[in-house]
Amino acid sequence: MAMFYAVEDRIRGLPATQRVAVRQSDTRPLIEDFKPRLEARLLEVSKKSGLGKAIRYTLNHWEGLTRFIDDGRIQIDSNTVERSIKPIGLGKKNYLFAGSEGGAETWAILASLINTAKLHDIDPRHYLSDVLERIVSGRTKINQLNTLLPWHWKAARDGSEAKIAARSVRRQGVGNFLRIAGVVVNLLQRTLKLCELRQQDPINEAP
Repeated sequence: MAMFYAVEDRIRGLPATQRVAVRQSDTRPLIEDFKPRLEARLLEVSKKSGLGKAIRYTLNHWEGLTRFIDDGRIQIDSNTVERSIKPIGLGKKNYLFAGSEGGAETWAILASLINTAKLHDIDPRHYLSDVLERIVSGRTKINQLNTLLPWHWKAARDGSEAKIAARSVRRQGVGNFLRIAGVVVNLLQRTLKLCELRQQDPINEAP
């Protein structure tokens, strides 16, 4: 298993197309060699043992467990999802006291929004504050609420930040141009003054 995760460490953060290419070339041979070893090992251990149960579970779900090889979007395991739902699991006893079915449904929606924001690298507090302000102020109309979903909200924010950065670059460019122009004008003025002084007090030429 360490060999599989060593490959994943090398391709973490890469686009899905690159990930699947590396998995096809590096991980697939390891997987194809691993399955016969599991089948052989299963014959050597008791079916009732913990190891035997684990091997049988793995072989019974082989197709699903190896699907990540052909799809670069899929993670090798479910650790990311399990970490995201862990707070919900820890607080499940508190959720029994939501007060009503409607309250529980509201909490489920809120929990979904928060965890979806986290999966998109969005600060949930900042996201919810902005979304609620947009709804209350009327900046976002009732028929545009889908634009406030975390992935749409992030795309719009990234686009706005890119525009602001572009404006800043343009302003800096204009400022640099004006500074350079000022230097050039200053040099021209000095040159003209020197020319005027020479005309007023010409240098005597030797006979």
